[in-house]
Amino acid sequence: MKKTSIITVNFNQPKVTEELLLSIKDAAGLEIIVIDNGSRADLPTAWQTNYPHVKFIRSEKNLGFAGGNNLGIKAATGDYLFFVNNDTEFTPGLVKKLTNVLDEHPEVGMISPKIKYYHDKSLIQYAGYTPMNFYTCRNTCIGLRQTDTGQYDHIMGPTAYCHGASMMVQKEAIEKAGAMHEGFFLYYEELDWCEHIKKVGYEAWICTDALIYHKESISVGKKSKLKEYFMNRNRILFVRRNAPLLNKPVFFLYFILLVVPRNIIAYIKGKNYNFIPMLFRAVWWNITHSKNSSNLGYRIETIK
Repeated sequence: MKKTSIITVNFNQPKVTEELLLSIKDAAGLEIIVIDNGSRADLPTAWQTNYPHVKFIRSEKNLGFAGGNNLGIKAATGDYLFFVNNDTEFTPGLVKKLTNVLDEHPEVGMISPKIKYYHDKSLIQYAGYTPMNFYTCRNTCIGLRQTDTGQYDHIMGPTAYCHGASMMVQKEAIEKAGAMHEGFFLYYEELDWCEHIKKVGYEAWICTDALIYHKESISVGKKSKLKEYFMNRNRILFVRRNAPLLNKPVFFLYFILLVVPRNIIAYIKGKNYNFIPMLFRAVWWNITHSKNSSNLGYRIETIK
């Protein structure tokens, strides 16, 4: 019987992470790994007494989404690795429904469940992704903010991308494709990983009979210099690492001639003047760094 390891990353959110752990009702036979990603307090020391069945690993430095999860990959002993955001909540049978698909379909390298918003359980966040348009680096999240009336029930099959908030991956696929690229730090890393797993011969699937709730806000969320820098930087980086050769020059022209002026106008209208240099730094990083570089271009603590 194949073993499943659950991996989640915590950063200064002990209560949220504990709520996730409490939601994992069928823990028997599961390996649960929590990476504490440079939190201010040494949380694993306090947690170990209350959660003796959980493996806690502390990084003294914030390694980002990819780096934190990669620590979990190194520690995991499962055949299937289930990566979940710490602000998710399990539903009954979630793990079993996903492992059943992987057991029966070895061609599937990674799979996600349907994701719904925790604070409004009638709304869908994810029911698959459409393919990426590499001329613009745009695609669509299927079902996003739609009321769930059963329109995506009983779907099991390929999707363009799995969702980083909840994705189960075959260990064998990771061994062939490699771990997540830590140069992204935030945003686009799971899309990049999915592309690389597909390139080594596996498929990405969704199973909407499996469900997880996500506590992410339904709104877009507060803008910040950190977000603007990495969203723009990593959008370009994703294309550099994954787009077909003929698509790349079209995207670069599109980004420089349309996206950059449009973003600057939006920043000025919103009086977010300090976002403008972040946009130029994001572009400059891609000009001066290799697509495989792990140099983030900034010390994270300097971007507020």
